[in-house]
Amino acid sequence: MLSGLDGNIDVIVPRGGKGLVARVQEEARVPVFAHLEGNCHVYVAAGAQLGMATDIILNAKLRRTGVCGAAETLLVDRAVAATHLAPLVKALLDAGCAVRGDAETRAVDSRVTPATEEDWRTEYLDAVIAVKVVDGIEAAIDHVETYGSHHTDAIVTDDERLAARFLAEVDSAIVVHNASTQFADGGEFGFGAEIGIATGRMHARGPVGVEQLTSFNYRVHGAGQTRP
Repeated sequence: MLSGLDGNIDVIVPRGGKGLVARVQEEARVPVFAHLEGNCHVYVAAGAQLGMATDIILNAKLRRTGVCGAAETLLVDRAVAATHLAPLVKALLDAGCAVRGDAETRAVDSRVTPATEEDWRTEYLDAVIAVKVVDGIEAAIDHVETYGSHHTDAIVTDDERLAARFLAEVDSAIVVHNASTQFADGGEFGFGAEIGIATGRMHARGPVGVEQLTSFNYRVHGAGQTRP
């Protein structure tokens, strides 16, 4: 199958563990829908409501920890760190989630353990989250682009200007404003049974113009929604 069976297979959609998906991506000689990693972020930006941010991060991280849309890193803007960081970290810890943080995050709660460089790249698929304070939206976007997997990333803010910039500049398949990353699901999008969330970019087929060189990017606007 990975060799294409003499042209009889057009595309492969691997479903299973990381080992299976990684092998298919490495060895296939036909197109593959790539959805190996879901290193998703929630960025609590300037103008975020603390209550909304708390509800969203708890849902995004803990509703189901083993799904690809689960949040793995929380970024808190320095503009709201004094009021938001400690309550968000406490809410996660009290809910049974281990927190690995930078120096500023460790300073707000003794239960936080140090985050390493590898933590920013890790898809835990467990009740563990990495937390970092960032200096503004540019630093947040840079972190997501450096360490993320282009799956699903969210911003929490009432500042429409910041939200618009995040949704436009974060190069992920799904970018969310004021809602949980766990809405990343084919059924939730109205597509029926999901066979995968592709984080790559499909090639064009047939005559190619400018439009054929583009791919989908879903921009989701919410008002604090969490997924049951």
